[in-house]
Order: sequence, then C-alpha cells, then structure tokens
Amino acid sequence: MSRINTNVNSLLSQRVLNNQNKSLNTSLERLSTGLRINRGADDPAGLIASENLRSEKASIAAAISNAERADQVVNIAEGGLQEINALLLEMQSLVGESANDAGLSREEREANQLQVDSILQTIDRIAQATSFQGSKLLNGTYDFTVEDQNAGVEGFKINAAKLGHDDTRDVQVLVTQSAQHAGLYMDMDGAALNLSSADDRFVLEVGGAMGSRQFTFASGTSLEAMATQMNTFKEVTGVSAVASGNGLILKSTVMGSDQFVSVDIVDHGGQAGGIQNFEANDANAVAAGSTAFDTVTNAIRDKGQDVGAIVNGIAATARGENLRINTDFLDVEIQLSTEAAQSLDTIDAFTITGGGAKFNLGPNVDITNQVSIGIGNVAARNLGTLSSGFLDALGSSKDANVVDGDLAKAQRIVDDAITQISGQRGRLGAFQKNIVGATIRSLGVALENTSAAESAIRDTDFASETAEMTRSQILQQAATNVLSMANSQPQSVLQLLG
Repeated sequence: MSRINTNVNSLLSQRVLNNQNKSLNTSLERLSTGLRINRGADDPAGLIASENLRSEKASIAAAISNAERADQVVNIAEGGLQEINALLLEMQSLVGESANDAGLSREEREANQLQVDSILQTIDRIAQATSFQGSKLLNGTYDFTVEDQNAGVEGFKINAAKLGHDDTRDVQVLVTQSAQHAGLYMDMDGAALNLSSADDRFVLEVGGAMGSRQFTFASGTSLEAMATQMNTFKEVTGVSAVASGNGLILKSTVMGSDQFVSVDIVDHGGQAGGIQNFEANDANAVAAGSTAFDTVTNAIRDKGQDVGAIVNGIAATARGENLRINTDFLDVEIQLSTEAAQSLDTIDAFTITGGGAKFNLGPNVDITNQVSIGIGNVAARNLGTLSSGFLDALGSSKDANVVDGDLAKAQRIVDDAITQISGQRGRLGAFQKNIVGATIRSLGVALENTSAAESAIRDTDFASETAEMTRSQILQQAATNVLSMANSQPQSVLQLLG
C-alpha cells in the first residue's frame, strides 16, 4: 500500500472493533442486570410483550392479596358467629331445663332467666363488636339494601348479588305453578254422624307430614265437633280440619310437595259417604269420584304441591311457598304470601339498591371478577322468624321468658335462631372454601405461568450470554491486534523515501 492519507485497513479495523465493543458491552450489561431486554432497542416487540405480562403479574398479585384479605375478613365474621352459636346452644339447654316445671323452683327458673338475659346481651355485644379494621361485620353493615318490596313477598334473604357501580337490580318472580296444600274431602252425608246404631263407632286414622292420630266418634257427633277434636292435634299431625256443608275438609297446615294428608277408615260404623280429593286452592272444588267409607281398605292419601316460579329468567328451586335461585350474579331466597304463591302472575318482588361485602378476586376490576356476600344483622332482635317470633322475646317480662312465658314458643324461636346462625356460618364457610380458597390456588398457578412467560422473554439466558461474551472478548482482542497492524502498515512508505 503506497497511500498514507487514508488508511482504509485502519478504518475497517476500527469499525469492526467498535462493533465488537458494542457486542461485548451488551453481553456485560445483560449479565450484570440479568435482563435480556434493558431498553426498547434491545427487542421492541419483546419489550411490549414483557411489559404486558408484567402488568398482568401485578394485577394477579393484587388479586391474590385481595383474596387473602377476604379470607381474613370471613375468618373474623365466622369466629363471631361461632361464639353466638355456642350461646344459642346454651340458651336451648336453659329453655329445656326450665320446661321441667314441677322439678324446678321459681328461684331456679329466675336464675335461668338471668342467664338468658346475659346471653341476649352478649349476642348483641358480639354483633356490635365484631369488626375488621373498624368495619362492623355482624351489625348489618354488609347486608343488602332493598326498596319497593311487593306485598306478595312476605320475606326474603339476599345471600349474594353482583352490582356495578351505582347499579341496582330488580328481582322479578313469574309464578308458573301454584303452591297447594295437601287436601281430602270427607263427604259425611249430613251435618252430623249417622251410624247404624248408638253402639257403633266411626273410627279413622288421620296422618300428615308430622305424624298420625286415630280418632273415634259416636253417632250424632256434629261435623264441627269432629273438626275441633282433629284440630286439637294439628301440631302433632300437621293436618287441620274444617266443617264445610255436609263434609269435612282436611288440609295440611303447610303447603308443599313434602306435605300430605292421609285418611284410613278403621271402622265406618255404617256411616254413609266417602272420601274425595280436595283442591285446596278453591274452597268449593272437590274432585270427581269418591271412595265410599265401607270400601276403604288402604289409607287414601293426597300430596301437596310446591310453587313453581322463574326468578330473573332462572328456574327457581322451591319448597312450599319458598323460592331460591343461586347464580353467579344473584343468590336470593324469597318467601311468597299464600295469595301470591297461588296466583299465576308476575310479581315485581323488590329492587336491590346496594350493600353486601364486595371483594375483587380477579386481575381485572369489573363485575365478572367481583364477588359479594351478604352478612346480616345478628342482634337478638333479628334472630328468629315473623311466624315464631324473635330471640329478644325470651328476655325478662317478655312473652317467651323462661320463668312464666310460653316455653314452646321460646324453643321454636331458639331453633330458628340456631338455624339462621348455622346457615350463615355454612354460607361463609362455602364462600371461604369454594370461592376464596379456589381463587387463591387458581391465581397462584396463573402468577407462576405468567412469570415464566415473562421470564422467557425478558430474562438473560446466562449460558448463552456467557458464551457470547467469551466470543466477543476474543473478537475484540483480535480486532485490537489487527488495528495495531493496520496503523503501522503506512510506515512502510518511508522506505521509498530512501
């Protein structure tokens, strides 16, 4: 080479050396940070994908934290309910003990009443004191709020409902099948028994869902008297009787398919008449066909019928006049009035306006990833039912106190309260196990897989990068040596100058 102003070989060597330096610097950066992508220029598409995966990881981690927090909230609420349940069991024992009237002195019953009063106060205190970070859990704070309750709805219980921000949900019931009592009509062929002789007896066995009883009547007994005697035992049999014209209507005291009325004629005594099915929805409707008393060989039986309904487009499960649907968006129990349960009509039951304990258990903040559960007020005045009464009725001077009150009523109230509390604990337990627990496990797997995907895109493969660094180091050294040789090559021109 005979030119010295432009050393092309040196320029070539410098370019190659710069490239090797950049490659070596990139390898050193990746090995020192542990990341294959440190800036957008490293891999634009990979950067976008990895940042999206990072966002998903952050959302999933937050959802796991939310689910764990929900688990803690439910633990505290369930702990309070567990203690109330223990108190109710103790109260049940006190009520049963106080019913032993002849075996207890008044002073002992008064001592039992003191314990009952103390239990009522403790239940109210637990309902007010159970909280999580200042939020009361058992005083109705997390119960659902409703408005516009229809007169045909005697009671309801909202276990869960998903509502969007400032959203409401209308609950509509379409009754497709009327609820019915079990019923039989006994045609007695007159307003009183007319047996073959004064010595004959009309003997029948009446049975229902609660039990059975045998009745014996003499000739001349009026239908009203027969109905009165049967009604004396309606709490034993679950069957009520009413005189109607020349016959008796026997009906189950409760509606539903698990109710029945059976009549077996043990001795007809020469009484004329027979037994027919009775349509309990219409006091004048008696089915055609009759089985004469003297031909009854086996008990004649009729079953009741559950109401059939569609609630918000979902076929409801039913028992008597009670309905329930349980979906991801609405879990509600509704008790219809007798009139509403027997009329094939559409009922605008009520509107849910808000409330409930709401948790976001998914990576996205939307209604699909939200779950809610209603936690009602468990104060003594709210435990019980409208039909039986409420727990505060067992307090001193109330009608169900254990000193001189109605102890049968007291026991029914305590039974209903125990059922309510145990039902609430069961719902919270199912929520904790099947929703929160399953969500935590599922999100854990999702976080693991998302992290693996993000790592595959963004993290450094040390084995590969170490080999690349070694290669770059060797090439850099070679390029440096070559540059040195290229820089010294023009000196050979000096030999031409002598």
